[in-house]
Amino acid sequence: MTAPAWDFLVGKTDLHQTRVDAAPLAPLADGDIRLKVESFALTANNITYAVFGERMGYWKFYPAPEGWGRVPVWGYAVVTESRHPEFVLGQRFFGYVPMSTHMTATPRKTAGGFFETAPWRAGLAAPYNQYRAVEGVEAHEDQQSLLFPLFMTSFVIDDMLDDNGVFGAKSVVLSSASSKTAIGLAHLLHRRGAVQVVGLTSPGNVAFTESLGCYDQVIPYAGLGGAAVEGPVVYVDFAGNAGVRTAVHLRFGEALVYDCVVGGTHWDAEPAVPADLPGAKPAFFFAPDQITKRRQDWGPGGLEARFAQAWPVFVEHAAGWMRVERRAGPESVTKTYLGVLDATASPDQGFICTP
Repeated sequence: MTAPAWDFLVGKTDLHQTRVDAAPLAPLADGDIRLKVESFALTANNITYAVFGERMGYWKFYPAPEGWGRVPVWGYAVVTESRHPEFVLGQRFFGYVPMSTHMTATPRKTAGGFFETAPWRAGLAAPYNQYRAVEGVEAHEDQQSLLFPLFMTSFVIDDMLDDNGVFGAKSVVLSSASSKTAIGLAHLLHRRGAVQVVGLTSPGNVAFTESLGCYDQVIPYAGLGGAAVEGPVVYVDFAGNAGVRTAVHLRFGEALVYDCVVGGTHWDAEPAVPADLPGAKPAFFFAPDQITKRRQDWGPGGLEARFAQAWPVFVEHAAGWMRVERRAGPESVTKTYLGVLDATASPDQGFICTP
């Protein structure tokens, strides 16, 4: 007996509001394929997608009932129905999937997989519409789901900073330093060795963050005022916490030469900051923009070749600190989502969910 299909939904204005809806599988249109979602990762990055769902268009990827959203995640899916002559049952793909048992796509075949052309995804960031074909089971699938999209963000932030000479800074300060995307950036900056890498984190995560070996200094948020950090300074903000941002600007003043806004792990903190803070004005970073720029700069395959050199080194690094935990079924997915939302999980945990 086939298990019922379902969608996991969250309230757009209250991220703690969740429900699991039955999702009957409607007949496919010509040119469409249906994929069963095999597994996906659930991380603080997905909470950022929800926080910026309206502002950055993340809610548009998977339509939902009025007032509700389907949080995009990264994972693997297999074709179970096809009305497209170039796609057959059993083909596997890695990419942007919903927190659901199934997804429908209107694919355009590419050399490495397919590009999603559904009308509601027109105009959305191209990297999120690209799906990579997977032959059989590939190595490090859990790490691929958990870390690949996060490390790609880390990689292009590092590249943007390098492309700009780190804005002349001698130190780069990262908030939410125990988050996986921040760890990826710290790892890359540490390997470059050109700047001091400073992590800001909650008191309970200081020891873990220090143990990673990629931060030169780890400071609890309340200790920033008395910390010795050499300027000029670049601030990379993964927390999205106005209080932390204000403290950083007041601590470094005009020595703060760049303020890079990346995420919102502190999603429930007030995001507004005073307009008259000293130092550089906050600049929002959108990874697909830098990816597009570098594909133009470096030509076909240039970005991918550079990333391919950095990726296995980070996977090896992560093997020393990340514990993969598996969750299955709608109740477990709901519990895991709420735990990630409320930051009750340990920073060394990585959740792989099976719908």
